[in-house]
Amino acid sequence: MDLQRCRVEVLAIDLLKWVLLLGVVTTMAMAQDAGTPAPANAAKPAQTAAADNLSKGAPGVRPDSYVIGAEDVITVYVWKEPDMSKSVPVRPDGMISLPLIGEIKAAGNTPVQLQDVLAEAMKKIISDPQVTVIVEKIGSLNFNIVGQVNHPGYFPLTRRMTVLDAIAMAGGFRDFAKTKKVYVLRTSANGTQERLPFNYNQVIKGQNQQQNIELQPRDTIVVP
Repeated sequence: MDLQRCRVEVLAIDLLKWVLLLGVVTTMAMAQDAGTPAPANAAKPAQTAAADNLSKGAPGVRPDSYVIGAEDVITVYVWKEPDMSKSVPVRPDGMISLPLIGEIKAAGNTPVQLQDVLAEAMKKIISDPQVTVIVEKIGSLNFNIVGQVNHPGYFPLTRRMTVLDAIAMAGGFRDFAKTKKVYVLRTSANGTQERLPFNYNQVIKGQNQQQNIELQPRDTIVVP
């Protein structure tokens, strides 16, 4: 009887050890799961996804200094108001049209300034509107370079740029470019066109630097 009782006690002790060991392992696993970060591809809240989209504006645009102009395309995002959030073009008269608030003058404002203008207008409809404005596409500030350059076309004019800078941006001259006869076509406010000469050979030698003018929106550089 004593031998049988000893065997039962040993079995009971072994069983208790296994139960305790199982409890420790379970506790460690739960602690590890609690400290494990969410997968990188986990779904984001809707507001975070919206903020990510708003970061994809036109390159080179500073919301506190870029001045919105006609033919730009802007995105207006109103927090928790999808019906009032949309992408709109700035019309030639500088106005935009938004649901419920109607016509608003956008041209002449920076994105930050326009946010305040829109928020003030929306206070009549919703309480404490949170507005974000980004420039999605630049249509008002650009210049054109045509002729014997490696990459002719339209380029954004979002910073100070000279004729020499523009030629470099367009990839430089082609082999048979007439570098002494480059000129800039500039349209004045009354619609007349002015032709401004640029002799590349002189400018790079430090001569007649006044030819290396600062570009204005809608200038066209012609490289014969």
